[in-house]
Amino acid sequence: MTWVFFTLGAVVMQTFRNALQSQLSASVSTSGVTLARFLFAPPIALVYLLILYSVSDQIIPTFNQAFILIVLAASLLQIAATSFMVILFKQKNFAVGAGLAKSEALVAGVLGTLFFGSQLSLFGWLGILVGGAAVFVLSGGGKKGGLSLKTIGIGLACGTCFALTSLFVREASHILNVPFPHSAAWVLLWVLCIQTLLMSSYIAMKDRSIFIALKNNSGKTLATSATSCLGSICWFSAMALHHVAYVKTLGQIEVLFTMLVAMFWLKNKVARHEVVGLLLIAAAAVLVMWA
Repeated sequence: MTWVFFTLGAVVMQTFRNALQSQLSASVSTSGVTLARFLFAPPIALVYLLILYSVSDQIIPTFNQAFILIVLAASLLQIAATSFMVILFKQKNFAVGAGLAKSEALVAGVLGTLFFGSQLSLFGWLGILVGGAAVFVLSGGGKKGGLSLKTIGIGLACGTCFALTSLFVREASHILNVPFPHSAAWVLLWVLCIQTLLMSSYIAMKDRSIFIALKNNSGKTLATSATSCLGSICWFSAMALHHVAYVKTLGQIEVLFTMLVAMFWLKNKVARHEVVGLLLIAAAAVLVMWA
């Protein structure tokens, strides 16, 4: 059940990171908010890796071509997913935007079974489907005029990119010839370094004024990177230990924390149908923990 505790830790960190990104998006472009997630994260990931080696010494793993291609794909997909999420925040309110992105659990279950060799139990599939229903309810899918097709499309694209990122991360951690948690930490460091390099290079070529905007919001930028890295440590660890679809379904309890942040910090209103969605998420979490 170690994966459960890692997932809960990831949920807490990701909730605050999303809130910070939502606030940052008011004064920084989508590309800048995406970079803020990675900018100061590699040093934190490196310190975490060094601590692991000081506690339990292991060999330096072999990074073959397959590993490099997989972490590159995961890095690009997470950048795309983060950009989609920032766009979602500008389409609907914070709570609904984050709820739509939670479609990743259902997508991860389908893609993991079809292409990544995941074997999910009946209770697991039931939990994933209940979680999918919760996403539908939370996003206002049953409410006439609740969402535009554009917003739904962006939400599904976001969830798909996040799902593929998670599946590739799990695959990469299993390639390395070192045990958990070292394997998950190495994957995290590689992914963060690639993402920071790619996003920084892209912004340097496209619009350097974004760096100035991030500097002007240095406190939120640093906090976004720190919470993102700590959350990723927990996510990568949980996914190295258990099926991505189960981890992401349990991770949907993030919406509970999201709504609390939305109500009391960001001052968003939370509708009655979102309460129903929370009950469905609770049921989904119980099912996947028993799967």
